[in-house]
Amino acid sequence: MRFDVLTLFPEIIESYCNVSIMKRAQKSSIFTVNTVNPRDFTIDKHKKVDDTPYGGGAGMVLMAQPYVDAYEFVEKSENSITIMLSPQGEPLDEKIVLDLSKYKQIIMLCGHYEGFDERIREIIKPREISIGDFVLTGGELPALCLIDAVSRKLEGTLGKIESAEYDSFSDGLLEYPQYTKPREYRGYKVPEVLLNGNHKDINEFRLNKQIERTKSRRPDLYRIYKDRNLLI
Repeated sequence: MRFDVLTLFPEIIESYCNVSIMKRAQKSSIFTVNTVNPRDFTIDKHKKVDDTPYGGGAGMVLMAQPYVDAYEFVEKSENSITIMLSPQGEPLDEKIVLDLSKYKQIIMLCGHYEGFDERIREIIKPREISIGDFVLTGGELPALCLIDAVSRKLEGTLGKIESAEYDSFSDGLLEYPQYTKPREYRGYKVPEVLLNGNHKDINEFRLNKQIERTKSRRPDLYRIYKDRNLLI
């Protein structure tokens, strides 16, 4: 897997991807993260990448030329997809993450200021994805969310792919509660069922907790799960 990120602030992407699990996975060649700065492709002598909007309005708009040229500079694989991180996009969820993990290359466009010149969309025709109904200063944080989420689906990133199998949303439910040593802390004890070694009982306990937690915290997800599994 290869992630190519078009960003005016490559240091944001690089600093996150060069620590912890992300760094180890790249050293193991599970995936690579590359950054391309559209500012390097501007034809303006002042390295300008934005300008005032036609028709008036506050803020600055990212110019088409630097972004399109930067995008065309990126070498594309046969199994590649281009994503624009935008609050106008479809909400990112586990199904989309799983779908994206099947590609060999994901190219991401990170916006800034008041957004993209519309001709960037018209020329590149990216798939637009949002991480939520709120607005951020730039697309770097959403891009990192996408890289992190997708990379977890790649064999070897977490050591064992099973580590991701019971994440929240992987089966439509929130994750069950987790415990580690000590067995008791400030009067709070680890549930006895997790200590008896009976995996059937443990799995049943965890599933019940998933259902209970999802029903309480995310009734929208619970309704979907209930309908799908014909629960009462």
